[in-house]
Amino acid sequence: MEPYFHSNESIYTKCKDNVEHILATISNRYIGSHPPHPITYRAFCSSGLTRLKDYRYHFDFETKFPQCKNGESIYAWGKLWSDEAEEYMFALHCYGPVHLYVNGELKYRSTIVEELDPKKKVGFRLKLCKGWNEFILKFVKTASGIGGIFGTGSFKRHPMHFLSPTAEREGQEGWIFTEPLLEPFEQLPSELNGFDEKVQWYPEKKWPQLTSEWQMTRMFGNRQHTFAVAWSKINIPFLENKGVELFGQSNGRIDIFIENELVFQTKGSSCFQIQVELPYGEHDVVIKSYCEHDDWGFEIKARQDEVQFQLPVPVNGANGQWLYAGLFEDGSDIDMNEIRQITSIMDAIDGPTFWRLDEPHLYVRPYLENRLFGKWDYPLGVTLYGLLQTGKELNRQDIISYAINHIETSTGLYEYSLWDKEQYGAAGVNNQLSAIDSLDDCGSFGATMLLASEENTVKDADRVAHDIAHHISMIQDRLPDGTLYRKFGSVDFMKDTIWCDDLYMSTPFLCRYYQKTGDEAYLHDAVYQFLRYKEFLYLPHQKIMSHVYDFKFSTATGVPWGRGNGWVLFSLSELLAVLPENHSDRNELIAFFQELCEGYLSLQGPNGMWHQVLTDHDSYEETSCTSMFIYGFSRGIRYGWLKDKERYSESVFKGWEAMSRLAIDQHGNVYGVCQGSGYSFTEDYYKNDLTWILNDTHGTGIVLLAGIETLKLKKSIKNRSVNWAKGGVKA
Repeated sequence: MEPYFHSNESIYTKCKDNVEHILATISNRYIGSHPPHPITYRAFCSSGLTRLKDYRYHFDFETKFPQCKNGESIYAWGKLWSDEAEEYMFALHCYGPVHLYVNGELKYRSTIVEELDPKKKVGFRLKLCKGWNEFILKFVKTASGIGGIFGTGSFKRHPMHFLSPTAEREGQEGWIFTEPLLEPFEQLPSELNGFDEKVQWYPEKKWPQLTSEWQMTRMFGNRQHTFAVAWSKINIPFLENKGVELFGQSNGRIDIFIENELVFQTKGSSCFQIQVELPYGEHDVVIKSYCEHDDWGFEIKARQDEVQFQLPVPVNGANGQWLYAGLFEDGSDIDMNEIRQITSIMDAIDGPTFWRLDEPHLYVRPYLENRLFGKWDYPLGVTLYGLLQTGKELNRQDIISYAINHIETSTGLYEYSLWDKEQYGAAGVNNQLSAIDSLDDCGSFGATMLLASEENTVKDADRVAHDIAHHISMIQDRLPDGTLYRKFGSVDFMKDTIWCDDLYMSTPFLCRYYQKTGDEAYLHDAVYQFLRYKEFLYLPHQKIMSHVYDFKFSTATGVPWGRGNGWVLFSLSELLAVLPENHSDRNELIAFFQELCEGYLSLQGPNGMWHQVLTDHDSYEETSCTSMFIYGFSRGIRYGWLKDKERYSESVFKGWEAMSRLAIDQHGNVYGVCQGSGYSFTEDYYKNDLTWILNDTHGTGIVLLAGIETLKLKKSIKNRSVNWAKGGVKA
């Protein structure tokens, strides 16, 4: 096997066995590569194209253009950003003929089989260039219909939202599309060529000519005895307090609040001017405008040219300076602090609502556009677990704060994302948390969220935890005997299976939720899953685990994948750490832990690392499973579950030194972490197809946790806090 890098580039050459320095370097590199950028807000037209629950766009042109005739064409145009030149999976359903052009080149053309079978899903890969990529779909009307469904082929990894390609809608989410055309375009539209202005493009951008000149009437109609709110900011550029004069007019009553303080109100329609003293900086301005006539609304300006109104939060694709929300019943109480939290859903007369803009059907929506920060998925659950524990071990509050900020970025938008999904089909944030349908979607990250909640208050963590517990206990598919399993899969061959990975996707959360609530049902479920998974997946002659049991063939695959086995030992150590001494199954689980450790110890490679296929030392040295075996062995020694402490301690130190020599470079980059897996009955898939990825999130946090356990083991030996002669004490 080729080494991952030259030995002189390893972090070991810089700091030898200084575990604290290695932990700090890995953490610093990760945080520096994934800075805590905020959520992106974009304008979105609700009368345009929406995404379905699989995050693909629905080109429902039969509904939008029922008058479309056979032979006519409709073009849809959007653009997609890619951070790197990279290949992505896409999927398409056709309601008739479809041509797909990417960056001006024809990349896909439907066949008659696909055109005549709208249920047939076509998947294909497209190589995107770094930067903007222009997509144009040409749909042709036939007797079978017109339109289709197109977008991401893997929404849990790449939910993908397209942006408008034209300057007048720059920054808005969504495709634009033409009216039905009798003659196809001679030249495709593009950012360079623009588009044919004689052709009507949708969705509509301008209000109809007969619409009221008052913005509240345009947006909300004229329902009497209601009000709406408008939110903006003014920036005071002076270094000293200075009087600012605001003036304008209202049609109907208005109340003006600056930083929650009522500074002015009218009793009816009027022209007004007010003088306020404001210090240097930005100040929230909220106006309550009341519907008392057929027309209602307001205008307001500052007398000084240098004092300008601006959007209270940046919204890409927005024109104007105000956000609006309504309608609310006259007399109802509005919490000014609440509405100024951009993540808050407001209770209106017709149900929950969010902010909108003064253009037809134009609303504000948040989108997660960071590659990792703020994302909710299971590998990041482990990454953040490692960062939290590293922050505590090194007394680095900055690392702890970063991890909690990441978690709260997701949980703080939980309520919104559920509403967004209900409103528009697929949320722009929390694509997995808002659409939980598997253990991968909830258990790993949820367990880390509970750990973070012990350190700091995490917004809406209790509600998220409750919903995760409900899913695992009441909704997640189980066998008739209660064993968690996968009834469905992302592809057909993954249906009806049990994966050893799912012990990590379930049991650590169940353990922590038991600790939080005191409800022993969650602990008993965690214990039960281990005992049942052992029956299906344990390979007693080798004392290790098969990766998957496939009920379609009524057999385990028999392949001992490294990380899959790592998940088992890692999770069992989490369970044993909280399991009461008098629990009826404790001795059986400790015996299982000891057997697994014997099996894994015997398979440690000559360099000190374990391999991608545990029993095949010609497969590559895999970092995430090595980390989890180090973690499990160290905890087994410290908690007294392992008797041969000398052999296992030697294995821990050998494994950690091997990783620092062979898999972690001097910049804190982590090599040799296997990518996310499918499964197979052959070792060849794991060995040759399931390759490793640099700094993959399946491994970074686990490496940190392994380092922490190595450090704790060193300290326990040095301080003689472990009573070797008596079999050990709890750490």
